[in-house]
Amino acid sequence: MIVVTAPTGQIGSKLVRELLERGSDVRVVVRDASRLDEDVRNRVEAVEGSHGDSAVLDEALAGADALFWLVPPNPGAPSTREHYLAFARVASQAIVRHKVGHVVGVSSAGHGWPKPAGVLSSAFAMDAELRTCGAAYRALSMPFYLENLLRQLDGILSRGSFALTGAADAPMPTVATRDIAHTAADLLTDLSWSGQDDLPVFGPDHLSPDQLAGVMSEELGRPVAYQRLTIDEYAGMLRSAGAPEQQVIESIQTFTAADEGIYDADWARAVPTATDFRTWCREVLVPAASARAAA
Repeated sequence: MIVVTAPTGQIGSKLVRELLERGSDVRVVVRDASRLDEDVRNRVEAVEGSHGDSAVLDEALAGADALFWLVPPNPGAPSTREHYLAFARVASQAIVRHKVGHVVGVSSAGHGWPKPAGVLSSAFAMDAELRTCGAAYRALSMPFYLENLLRQLDGILSRGSFALTGAADAPMPTVATRDIAHTAADLLTDLSWSGQDDLPVFGPDHLSPDQLAGVMSEELGRPVAYQRLTIDEYAGMLRSAGAPEQQVIESIQTFTAADEGIYDADWARAVPTATDFRTWCREVLVPAASARAAA
């Protein structure tokens, strides 16, 4: 039995479908089972509740062979680190109680970075806590998710631009969430691995933001430009949107670390995943743009 947390999210939803396609027995932990697609809901065991609740995890992990672990975001948390650690402590104790042998966690690239890195540092703290349970553990270590660009779809379509903080001409590491799910599925369906390690999961491209904009322009059939924001400009946008100050501070730390190269060491040793940026644009961005235009 494979237990999947956060099964309705960008990664978890894709993972559940792939595990089912491979014939795996899947149990999901979900706050509301009605949020699962009907064809999925009828093929999985569902345990309702939060996987930050020890009683919920006790029900979910009974008889489990492997666990897929993802901490749900909470931008309003007073401390992202404590948010991640609270979930991880509950998980590590439940993993020990139920003798779960293998755990795959969603983390970030850049383990060992010496400076505060916002939510990335919180993920590293989560990994350290999960390692205390003694199970075989793989921390899937990723850079920028391509799906994050969908949050700027309105700007891409209306203004012909997207904005980040990185240098326009510097290669930017990215990964598609479906490749994260595929990597997790490989690990969860073949439990021959052992030990505890970080596993970098990076896409195959070495494109700068300007080059990303060029590919978008070609695939969308309209001009798209990259706009570089300073860290202060980015922080101002967050504050204008009403973000809590702690979220602003941690976001600044995260983007500063990315601009300073937190992902570089893992990028150099990563085995590239399958989905290149042009394919992602054709199969994800363009359909999303078409759906938005039709709405």
